[in-house]
Amino acid sequence: MKQQFYIEGMTCQNCRKGILEKLQTLSNSSEIQVSLETGEASIVTDQTIPLKDISTLLGSKYTVTENISSISSESKLKALYPLFLIFGYIILGTLFLSYITSATTEKTMHYFMGLFFIVFSFFKFLDYKGFPDSFARYDPLAKRSQLYAKSYPFIESVLGVAFMFSWQLPLILGITLLILSLTTYGVLKSLINKSEIQCACLGTALNLPMTEATLLENGIMIIMSLMLLMEYIL
Repeated sequence: MKQQFYIEGMTCQNCRKGILEKLQTLSNSSEIQVSLETGEASIVTDQTIPLKDISTLLGSKYTVTENISSISSESKLKALYPLFLIFGYIILGTLFLSYITSATTEKTMHYFMGLFFIVFSFFKFLDYKGFPDSFARYDPLAKRSQLYAKSYPFIESVLGVAFMFSWQLPLILGITLLILSLTTYGVLKSLINKSEIQCACLGTALNLPMTEATLLENGIMIIMSLMLLMEYIL
């Protein structure tokens, strides 16, 4: 009989390879298939294997469910907790810097965007080797250029420092709009296709699912970039 299930948490081909090797150790199982793109997996076995046993075999990094819809909203919110926590610290850092420098609203936005890029680039560097493959799963430019995917954390770092010191802002805002628009397009496409993949916004060290929160995060940055850029144009 063919048993199908869903695995959440794969970020690259190495993850898929490791899962395949572990599933091959299951007794009386054959024709093992695992899709990195959709997370779907299937095995041919003499009798149904409890998902709990498969989950234990794969380890805590992965979540095994009967189907995609089995992943509840509560579990997604729990998985997104690190993202919300980091956003909270960025907001507090922005308010603190704005207070001690008596910053204008415009400068406050610079601080927020600067801290956003610096903090998010830091998490990407935590697992720099695994980031490019994860990022390329949804970003359209990263899919075409491995060099761009590998350079992205460095680009974010430069953008972050530039915003903090208000350096070459028209150019920096233009670059920000370009790269975030591309990423947002990829995120939106993934959500429409209901692709259950890992969000690489905080790298691969933290296992964050791709959800509407990622879209909102990029949307806020795009709106702020447009507002600041319009001030320079007008």
